[in-house]
Formats: sequence, structure tokens, C-alpha cells
Amino acid sequence: MRFTRTLAAFALAAFAATTSARAAFAQLHPVEQGNKGPVILYEISFPNIVHHEAEVTAVFTSVPPGTLHTRMARSSTGRYALHEFAKNVYALKAVDSKGRQLVVTRPDPYGWDVAGHDGTVTVTYTLFADRADGTYPGFDAVQAHIQPQGTFLYARGLELRPVSVTIHRPNPAWTIATQLVPTSNPETFTAPGMQYLFDSPTHVGAIQWREWTETSGGKTLTFRAAVDDPAPAATIDEYAAGAQKIAREAAAVFGEFPAFDFGTYTFVACYRPSCNGDGMEHRNSTSVTGGASMGASAQRELGTVAHEFFHAWNVKRIRPATLEPFDYDRANLSGELWIAEGFTQYYGPLLEARSGVTQSSAFVRSLSGTVNAVTNAPGRRYFGPIGMSQQAPFTDAAVSIDPQNRGNIFISYYTYGAGIALAIDLSLRSRGGRTLDDFMRTMWKNHGKPEIPYTLDDARRALATASGDSAWAWDFWRKYIVGHELPDYPALLANAGILVRKAQPGVGWIGDYQFRPLLTNQGVAQLTINSSTLIGSPLYDAGLERGDRIIALDGKEFSAEPDFRAAIGGHKPGDRVTIAYEGRAGRREASVTIAENPAVQVVAFEDAGLNPTDQQLAFRAKWLSTRQP
Repeated sequence: MRFTRTLAAFALAAFAATTSARAAFAQLHPVEQGNKGPVILYEISFPNIVHHEAEVTAVFTSVPPGTLHTRMARSSTGRYALHEFAKNVYALKAVDSKGRQLVVTRPDPYGWDVAGHDGTVTVTYTLFADRADGTYPGFDAVQAHIQPQGTFLYARGLELRPVSVTIHRPNPAWTIATQLVPTSNPETFTAPGMQYLFDSPTHVGAIQWREWTETSGGKTLTFRAAVDDPAPAATIDEYAAGAQKIAREAAAVFGEFPAFDFGTYTFVACYRPSCNGDGMEHRNSTSVTGGASMGASAQRELGTVAHEFFHAWNVKRIRPATLEPFDYDRANLSGELWIAEGFTQYYGPLLEARSGVTQSSAFVRSLSGTVNAVTNAPGRRYFGPIGMSQQAPFTDAAVSIDPQNRGNIFISYYTYGAGIALAIDLSLRSRGGRTLDDFMRTMWKNHGKPEIPYTLDDARRALATASGDSAWAWDFWRKYIVGHELPDYPALLANAGILVRKAQPGVGWIGDYQFRPLLTNQGVAQLTINSSTLIGSPLYDAGLERGDRIIALDGKEFSAEPDFRAAIGGHKPGDRVTIAYEGRAGRREASVTIAENPAVQVVAFEDAGLNPTDQQLAFRAKWLSTRQP
């Protein structure tokens, strides 16, 4: 009886709230337009939260005759691999409007079919969740982190129906942070449909709130920093102030803020030991999590804030056609992630530098990782940025247990895309003052603001427009996007008085290998190679591979990793050594030619003892200085 009364009140509040919001819903993302059918009612409570369980109810009314096909999502917005959220659902039951138990069958591992209903189906189930991050929900004694795509099941054919969600707070002192539309009930929220619901991270906890407003396009936008962190109020103030600076600098790239659907953007943040480090973009919010309190400084978390907020334009509105609509029943294959994620990866630290959140020198140092990976990773011989993007379903938090050769065939589309963004930006600047900002504005004007998904050809045309030189744009695209040639980073960065140099000149090197610590039955340490050796490295050329155990170098046995590395580093490039090892074919010896470590680093001329010219310093300042009036 208690459940019935609660549900009735819930339904009445949801109906009123959804009716009042329908006018706003009509202005949403095209995927959500044309809402049809009555409201789907969700309710979630946490009677056993200390054991990471939630109780979820979903009520579907005016269900067409026949079987209702309910499912859990298999993928997650902003991720590009499968996650199989159904694995954490159990004790599922279904009843009709009279409370009569309905027969539930499993057509596949991801869904539950309900037949014999009377037009109403109420589904209840228990959900286990203990990984709070940008993809997964997580519940415990200090917070309830709800990622809707991993929390709420949906019904096929009813995805466009409006939704109401009531969240029963485990602690009445906790508050709720979400981009879902609030109602007069502080625990009830609405969404225009499944796509918007699943794109709406929601956090319940002891949240510290900060708020400010911005004016854009004649409208006032509200920004909220909702931070679940026991850090001092001064740290939360620093966090919000940094987010505000970054937000303004991002808007300066595009000339305006997005028209957030309900006039509000929320930074949904949790920094507690039960959260996992992550960031995830959403249409009117971002989810950022960390495994520890910020303590006395918010600095280390603002990089994630910068990256995810830039996504409010780039991927949430400037959206690849291959992600439109996002498919929660399979992995979307996209060749544009080098733009969607890689360009965002480039702009994150750039926005920090331009806004003054970090020093420009920190941005310069951050380029070392990008330039080094694109320059030296063997994967570039197999795929360009498009091909790397298409590897996302196998790499983006994807899970498998068989060994892979990713170290030799893959460069993250985040990193590769950031390298392409750097090359375009510096190339345009050196050619006459146009910049990557011009490309982003062109994409915003043509695709983001009108919300017209783009293709690779659209992006190529935008580069031609932004550069003002179609021949150059086509040539760049052919070499570095369709192809996988290496941009001339030393020459490009020299324009800004920045040097690309060897990171360890003259130091002996046989590969970027890792050892797995193993002990024999007698307690003797063994040096076992733990990762695939890299193509082009001396170890690879000598035939050593993952799982091989190093025994001796030039007859001297080694059991401690530091001693072996020191012995290699003591040789000069060109020296030949003999490595004894044991592999699948037994004990072997290999002649190995020591090479010079190919790693590079990026440093300002001043830090390398060189004097940049006034022209170089002016180029650098124009690149890294604020874009705000």
C-alpha cells in the first residue's frame, strides 16, 4: 500500500511538471523533438546503499498491445565502446496496473520482454553500482552517483516519450545536481526523452554549490558548480573561479556561449575516494570525478574542466554525423573523433593558458607528450587520424582479456587529434594570421549552432574556408588526415620560439619496455617483459617479445630491473650487446644493437639557452594570450 500511495503522488507531480516543461522541450536537440506518448515514470531509492544497491522502478503506461521490450543500454554517451550495463541488474519483476505479476522472459543478455500486460507495465529491479565516474553509476554511504544510461532501463519504441525521474535522497541533507529539468518537488526532475535522460549525469551528496551568470546573445545564462568534496570553501571558490575563467575563454573562441536548453549549465563534480578519475561531456552539463579531495588547491582538476567544457560546442553541438543519434544498443563507429576528442584535447590546456589559470610555459611543456607520441609511436605507419578514431570501440574503456598489439598499431585519437590541431593552428598562423579558432568558428556557424551533423567532407570544406586557401587545405588533408605523414613540428614550433629536441641525447636505449615482477619458487627475482616490444626498437628487431625473461647482458646476470636499465644506459648508441633470455622456445641469445632514445621534448628557446627573436615572442604571445576583449 505504501508503494501505491508513493507512486500515485509521484505520477501526479510528474504529470504537472512535464506539462509545464513541454514548451521548453520543443526547443531541444532535434533527436528529442516530436515527443509522443504519456510520461514514463522513473523512481530510484537507496535502502541498501552501503552495499552499493539501488531500487529502481519504471512505469510505462498506454503501452501498445503485444510484448513490451525493455532493455539496459549497452553503451554510454561520450564513450565509444560497449559496457553492458545489464550485468548489474537483478531481482527484476513486472506487474500490470492491478498489481498482477507478469511473465518476464530474456530475449538476449541485454533485455527483458514483458507480455500479457493491460497497457501498463511497472518494472522494478535492483541495481548494483560501485564505480562512480563519467560512465558508471556508484552508490555508497557518502554519495549516490547516477549515470542514467547505466541506471534506468528503457523500452523500445517509447524512446521519444517524455520522462520524469524521482530520486529519493538517502540523506535528507544531501542535494541533487543534474541538468534534468527541476520541478517544484526537489526530488523530481523531467527530461524530454530517453536521449536527453541518458545524457544527464546526476549526483546526490553533500554538495557545495557556487553559481554565476553570463550574458550571451542577449540572454542570461546561469552556471553552477556543484562540487561534492569536503575541501575548504576557499578551494571550492577557487574551483568555481577557474571554471568561470575557462568558460569565458572557451566562449571567446566561438564568439558566444551555446544556447543551453534551459538556460543553465552545471559542472557536476565529485572528488571523493569512492569516485574514479574521469570527465564526461554532456549537453548542458559535465561530469567530472576524482578519487581524492582537492584539499587546499583546485588547480589539478581544472584541466579536466577545461576539456569537458569545450565539448559543449565540440561534439555536443558540432556533432559528427556518425554519432547522430547516439546508439545505446551498439557501438557507434566514427572516423571524426580526432576532431571531436583530439581538438578538444588540444584546446583544454590552451584555454587554461589563455585564461591565466596556468602559465603559458605549462602549455608549452604539455606539448611534449603530443609531439613525442605522434613522432615516434609506430602506430602511425598503419593508420592516420581517421583510422585511429575508428579503433575507439576497442580502446575507449573497452574490456577484453586477450593480449593486444595496441602499442604497435594505435595512437589515441585524443593525442593524434591534438597533434593535428597543433599542426593546423601553427600552419595557419605562419601563413598569414588565420588560426584554428577560425576553423572552429566555421564549424560552429555551419554545423554547431544550427545543429546540422557534419561529415569528414564537411570538415575538409570548413578547413578550406577557414584557411582561405583551398589548395593548401586539400594538400594538408591528403597528407595528414587521409594519409599519415608527420607534420614538421620542429619548423612549426620554431615560429613561436619553441624547440623540439632529443629528450635523452646519447643515452643508450633498447625500447620502451615494462617488466613484470616475478619470483621463482626459490624467491629469486626475474625480469620478464610485460608488454609487446615496439616495432623499430632494438628488442623488437632482436626478436624478443612479451613474456620473455631476461637472464643476462653480456654474460652478467640480472634480477633487479634498475640494475639492468642502468647497464643498458651505460652503453652508447651503436654498441652491440648479447642478451640471454628465456622464451616460449626455451633459452636463447640475441645480439642487440643499442640505439639512441628517440624520445623528444618540447621546450621554450629560453629554457634551452637560446634567445627567441621579438618576432617569435610576438607569435607566441598572440597564440597563447587571451581572446577576450
